[in-house]
Amino acid sequence: MLRRVVVVLSVVVAAALAGHQLIPALGGFTPVLESLLPWIGLSVPVLLVGAALARSTLAAAVALVPGVVWAAMFGSTLFRTPPGGPSDLAVGTVNVGVRNNASGEAVRAIAKDLDLLAAQELTSGGPAAKQLNKMFKYHYPVSTVGLWSRYPISETKPLDVGLGWPRALRAVVATPKGKVTVYVMHLASARPGYTASRDTSLAHARKLVDADPSKRILLLGDLNTATTDRGMRGLTPPLTDAQSVAGEGFGFTWPSEFPITRPDHILFKGMKATEAGVAPATGSDHRAAIASFRL
Repeated sequence: MLRRVVVVLSVVVAAALAGHQLIPALGGFTPVLESLLPWIGLSVPVLLVGAALARSTLAAAVALVPGVVWAAMFGSTLFRTPPGGPSDLAVGTVNVGVRNNASGEAVRAIAKDLDLLAAQELTSGGPAAKQLNKMFKYHYPVSTVGLWSRYPISETKPLDVGLGWPRALRAVVATPKGKVTVYVMHLASARPGYTASRDTSLAHARKLVDADPSKRILLLGDLNTATTDRGMRGLTPPLTDAQSVAGEGFGFTWPSEFPITRPDHILFKGMKATEAGVAPATGSDHRAAIASFRL
């Protein structure tokens, strides 16, 4: 009986990994599964232990199948080496946490080596905004999101991504190497069994990107969409995920104490990502995503 259980579960796990995109959304539950997809690999050692207890060579062989599938999907992520080299623009994004009294300390530590910082869940006149105003000459806040820059900001515009109120913005930053169009977004939340609002805001984000003729685009923010969530296919392509090409590991950002997924993203086009990673954000339930680019 144990041998049969191991064999059946191994086949189910391998099929879920390889064919997750073929599974219906099931009212929003499948995207949650996809958000945790890399963690499914932890089932392989458990299955191998079960095969050993069953003293079955067949079960052990079948238990290795999901391991092979997982390695094919995510192995390169674990061994990826950032391109490195000189960079012209260092950027970051962080959800500071609306109830975070230490948000000023959080953004000070994150922003000290950055040229641009996008922030979400800001409070008007709160500690995060006050601290960033001291550190950056240029800034453009809209509602609960904002962009801070060492370089001039122009062509600013608040944006509604399907929420009925502006929780996103567009701005053009004039760097020494040329202009970069920057979007800062905080998309609708996604919860088990309910992703409709998030999916709607993702569609709005894609329309904005598709309609933008800019040569260089950065999209920074809390997209409430994991890297492995099928929803990201709406943005990557046409944009590229900086962590996926220039970061080490998965770059999980949430929850901050023990991150298991990555809803915070730095997406781009028209530039070359040289490095990407994650930084702690004091008091927030998110960690910050950071990246550097060569223009």
